[in-house]
Amino acid sequence: MDYKHEKLFEEKVFKDPVHRYIHVRDKVIWDVIGTREFQRLRRIRQLGTTYLVFHGAEHSRFQHSLGVYEIVRRIIDDGFSGQKEWNGEERLLTLCAALLHDLGHGPFSHAFEKVFALDHEKFTQDILTGDTEVNKVLRRVSPDFPQKIADVIGKTYPDKLVVSLISSQIDADRMDYLQRDAYYTGVSYGHFDMERILRVMRPAEEQVVIKFSGMHAVEDYIMSRYQMYWQVYFHPVSRSAEVILMKILHRARHLHNSGYKFTYEPVQFTSFFDRTFGLKEYISLDEGVLMTYFQWWRNEKDEVLADLCDRFLNRRLFQYAEFDPATEYRKIGELEKLFKEAGIDPEYYLVTDSSSDLPYDFYRPGEENERVPIYLQMPSGELRELSRSSEIVDAISGKRRTDHKIYFPEDLLAAKRDENPLYDKILRMLKG
Repeated sequence: MDYKHEKLFEEKVFKDPVHRYIHVRDKVIWDVIGTREFQRLRRIRQLGTTYLVFHGAEHSRFQHSLGVYEIVRRIIDDGFSGQKEWNGEERLLTLCAALLHDLGHGPFSHAFEKVFALDHEKFTQDILTGDTEVNKVLRRVSPDFPQKIADVIGKTYPDKLVVSLISSQIDADRMDYLQRDAYYTGVSYGHFDMERILRVMRPAEEQVVIKFSGMHAVEDYIMSRYQMYWQVYFHPVSRSAEVILMKILHRARHLHNSGYKFTYEPVQFTSFFDRTFGLKEYISLDEGVLMTYFQWWRNEKDEVLADLCDRFLNRRLFQYAEFDPATEYRKIGELEKLFKEAGIDPEYYLVTDSSSDLPYDFYRPGEENERVPIYLQMPSGELRELSRSSEIVDAISGKRRTDHKIYFPEDLLAAKRDENPLYDKILRMLKG
């Protein structure tokens, strides 16, 4: 039997709190899981700094990746198998893409990406096609197999149905992370009837569609996603921790570029500061590395770096206030001036941050970042865009919600407000 179709002598199972069991029969999948690049995902938290708000949110991208794989396996093995719209030859490719879709995430994911202007999807593709253990496993299927998976991740693969299972407005990625993140944070918002959705999913030429009778389960899924974003993913305290994390990296890079002599030299960051890093350096970083440096940098001579690291490690986070950039843009300039007069660097201690989400959108030809909508398969066989049948979804379609906040060290300002009226003035301005 060729490697592509080779099965394990005995099925392997992972016990999982969300899906109960994750089943592996394919030798390729088992071998990919054992590669160092995939095992690295155990050391990358799924929710970044959110554990500082919801103490149970310590789960990893390793767990999430297995979960996405299991959902896709159930969809194509239990639901799509034998249906004329589904090409069974794409099975292994789809399973591998599901398993490996987050392979390129860095430590603390999105915060790290913002500081160094990185794209985790590009790194996922680079790991798949580069000189890596996972590439060697995938090439045993066929020389072009790693590139095909990279094309699915990059949404350029010709079979759009395969792409939609991994990346769409109702995909396996979202269905896993909503439930998994709800479970580990302890909130109820992210729960929806996935079993019902899986039963009413149908393969179509271009994407997955939903049988009309399953519309209410999809409504529940979309509202679950909406609530999770605003109650968990955009939680202001988690954003405060992320702001401090980003400022630590900004400060370390600034010090490096200024010729500062670190007591604990950031050797594993130097190539990132100098923009000379490659795939090897990227893969070598995980959250354990960052946290080790933060521990060391608490004792650096540079007061800003030491303070920021101490704040992050010991959860002495910045306070926040609502901020409307449309009407309060002058306020930032005034506050920056007052911070400088008070001897506090506004570059690191006065930060504006915005969060924005579009819970569901429909296709508008010619618009940038068009979103392929969710289609319902009507009893007649006609495909109808979801918001045309659902009043709930129609009410939120195309409506982007944005939230702006300003972050500042209230503890530092409050401690000195009695000895210097300037600190009191700053606090009063920040608190409105």
